[in-house]
Order: sequence, then structure tokens, then C-alpha cells
Amino acid sequence: MSFRRGVVRQSKFRHVFAQAWKAEHCLDDVRVSRVTWDGPLCATNPKFIAVVIEAGGGGAFLVLPLAKSGRVDQNTPTVCGHAAPVLDVQWCPHDDNVIASASEDCTVKIWQIPDGGLTSPMSEAVVTLEGHSKRVGILAWHPSALNILLTAGCDNVLCVWDVGTGELVYQLSDAHPDLIYSVSWNREGSVLCTTCKDKALRVIDPRRGTVIKVREKAHEGTRPMRAVFLADGKILTTGFSRMSERQLALWDTRDLSEPMVSQEIDTSNGVLLPFYDPDTNMVYLCGKGDCTIRYFEVTDESPYVHFLSLYSSKEPQRGAGFLSKRGVDVNKCEIARFYKLHERKVEPISMTVPRKSDLFQGDLYPDTAGLEPALQAEDWIAGQDAPPILVSLSGGYTAPPSKCGTLRGRPKLLSQTNTSPTSTTAPANPMAVEMESEGLGHGQGRRDVDGGIERVKKEEDQLSDILTEIRALRALVLAQGHRIDVLERQLARIEDGEV
Repeated sequence: MSFRRGVVRQSKFRHVFAQAWKAEHCLDDVRVSRVTWDGPLCATNPKFIAVVIEAGGGGAFLVLPLAKSGRVDQNTPTVCGHAAPVLDVQWCPHDDNVIASASEDCTVKIWQIPDGGLTSPMSEAVVTLEGHSKRVGILAWHPSALNILLTAGCDNVLCVWDVGTGELVYQLSDAHPDLIYSVSWNREGSVLCTTCKDKALRVIDPRRGTVIKVREKAHEGTRPMRAVFLADGKILTTGFSRMSERQLALWDTRDLSEPMVSQEIDTSNGVLLPFYDPDTNMVYLCGKGDCTIRYFEVTDESPYVHFLSLYSSKEPQRGAGFLSKRGVDVNKCEIARFYKLHERKVEPISMTVPRKSDLFQGDLYPDTAGLEPALQAEDWIAGQDAPPILVSLSGGYTAPPSKCGTLRGRPKLLSQTNTSPTSTTAPANPMAVEMESEGLGHGQGRRDVDGGIERVKKEEDQLSDILTEIRALRALVLAQGHRIDVLERQLARIEDGEV
């Protein structure tokens, strides 16, 4: 590996070490999917772990409480509503009970998992999204807008959905001439970057349907590339050189003509999946079929991408899940956790910074993205942008119970989830049902009910406007708070004579 190792660089993450959990804390007898798709096949959040598994006659994935360990019984209920193998699963960043799944059956389905996990097989999705003509292999939730989901399929089409209503709000069908390998939103969710089989790295504005920037041949090799947006707007890519060496590159989106840095890693042939932590600015590279996980820190000082260390084991990984920062154990100075997929086992691996103190280490845990969305779907569609609303991890994080209304509170969704063809014409108000049964549907009682419904709708609209304004003000206050922190640090450096 050609990583620079001269003078020892000062960093609080220089001594991060990775450690696999003991065998009794692993999940055993999990039949991990053998699908030939270069995805992680696993997704985790503070409540659950989801793993794509082998399933006869369709596609299925396993959802288990995060605290579950030991042998997984073959009769454990699964999410099994797809007609073909599942290729990707992603938890909603704004509701820990909502998960999206993409499949070879050309559909994307949204599921609401009950608190505590499944007690019986789940085959009926809350929403089914149909818009792709070929298999769908990539999912990416919007980081700050509620219910906005991006999907990419083997039809070379990008789709942006409002899953609250089940509507396809944007479709980009001519931006990619070949298979899309990866998609990543930027921090505010205003633009996204993609990699494609034509070796190009693209920056796209999905609302305007335009490709803002293109870098041809970001990596010379023919094997798949991956890209991820960093918190400061830069893009990190993984790919292969012309000589089939695995590479890592960092790009400044203002000028994609040359990478800021490009490093060769090794000569293995597994696709490198990048997992990025915006709080610590660390990137973890997990190669499919590798026995190692490498981790790097990205900074503003040359060579920008600093190799820290690697975790090595005897068994290769089939995939990996990267736990949301809200789920790590702050009392043990755990800054990241992977769930490594073996052929029949899921093994947790903790990344820890050694500290002697038992106090909360604020420098390791800056405020992280919480469940509260900064925008509603309609706000983002109307052109608004906002960074995620942050929460403190001081004292640890406790996942709240399911809101259960994240998806079901919109009228169009209610009509989608009804299976009866006549159900959409049935009166939704129980008072209206009662009056119609008593023969009052066309009399004074009906007019009173209509008037009451109209008043309630008006009050709900006013409440929605007030909540939208509160969210916008909250985002503004947070942004100004961060700006003040930056200015205070700059002032302190000037007063100390560092500048």
C-alpha cells in the first residue's frame, strides 16, 4: 500500500482499534443471501438489524431486534413480500421502524416493523413503489426531508419518491447511458453524486433533472466504482486502476478535472464499499470477499485522506451493516460498529477509541443527526434545503417508540393500503358511517358532519403551517449556532497567535 507514513500526525482517532464481539453475542444460523449484487445486504439502526437472506420462491429479509444474539431459529418470521430476490434494504433515517427494500421483481416496498420485531411473517407492505422496468438494486433515503426516497435500477433510471403518498415526484431517465453503481446524497440533500458503468462520476440536481458536473474515467478500471458525498461537499470514490489495482480518490466538486489525492490500496478484486461517518469524518472501506476493514480520516491537510489502521480476520465478509451513530455505546468510547456478514453468521465489530476517563467524551461525539426531519417532503419538493437536525449523545441515546404515523397520515397512502377495490369510496369518518346507517346521509346530519370536517381540516392546515415555520426557524438557529462556534474557534486561534 502506498500510504504516507512520515512524521506522526496528531489525531484523536490515531489509536482507534477494532474488536469483534464474543461468539455468544453473534447471530448464528443466518442464511445470508447468495445474490450476485455488490451491495451490503444488511442495514442496522438503534432498534433493529435487517439481513437479506436466501428464500425459496421469492425474496425475503430478516428483521431482528438489535439486542438479539445466539442461534436464529429457521422458523423465525421474515419480511417476505417480494416475488424475486431482495437486493438492498435501507432503514428510514427519520423513523427507526420504517424500512425500504428493493428487489429483482422491479419494485420497491416500504414496511412498518412493530416495536419488538416480527411475531409473524410480513408479506403486505405499507407502500409499493412501481416505476422501474428492470430490477432495482439501490436505495437512498433523503438525509433531512421526511419520506423522500431515491431508487436506482438496472434500467439506468433514477427515481425520487414521496413514500408518504406513494408518488413518483422526479424521474431521471437520460442521465446515465449504462448501469448505475452507486448513489449518495450530499449533507443537505440538495444534490447527489452517482457512479456508472461508463466510469463517469456525476453530480446531479434531481429537482431540476440536470447533471451539474461530470468527471469521465474517475477510475480507469472496468470493475464497479463507488462514491460517497462527504460533509464538506467533497466526494470520495473507490474503484480500480487500469492494472486492476483497487484505488481510493478524493474529489473537490468545484473542480473535478483532477483528484485532490489518489491512493492505490491493493490488488484484490472485491468491490470496496465505503461507509462514511460525517461526525468524525472517517471512512471505512469494506471489500466484499475481503477479510479486512480499512479505516481512514479525511482532513483539510495534505494528503487529505490519512490511513489509520485496519481490522483483519480469518473469514471473508459477504456484506456489512454500518450502525447509525445513535446506536453506539458512548460509555465504552465506541465510535462505530459494523455487522459483518459471514456465510451463516452475523458478527458485530466495534471501533473504539481508548480513553481512561469514564466521563462522556464530547470531542468523540459531536452532535449527530437525530430522528426529527428538518423538512417535510413537500418543502423539499418546493425547493427548500436544510441540514439534518442534530441531537446530543451525552448520556447515551434512547430510541423512542414507533411513531406509526410517519407513513400512514396522508390520505393517498390510506387509499393505497386498502386491498378492496371499493374501499376508496367508503366514508373515512366514523360519524358519517353511523349517520348513513341511520338514513341521515342526505339530511341535516350530513351537512353538520361536512361542516365539522371542514373546520377540522382548516385547523389541521393552520397547525401544519405553524409546525413548518417552527422547523425552519429551528434549522436556522442550529445553522447560526454552528457558524458562531466556527467564528469563536477562529478568534481563539488568532488570539493564541496560531494565525
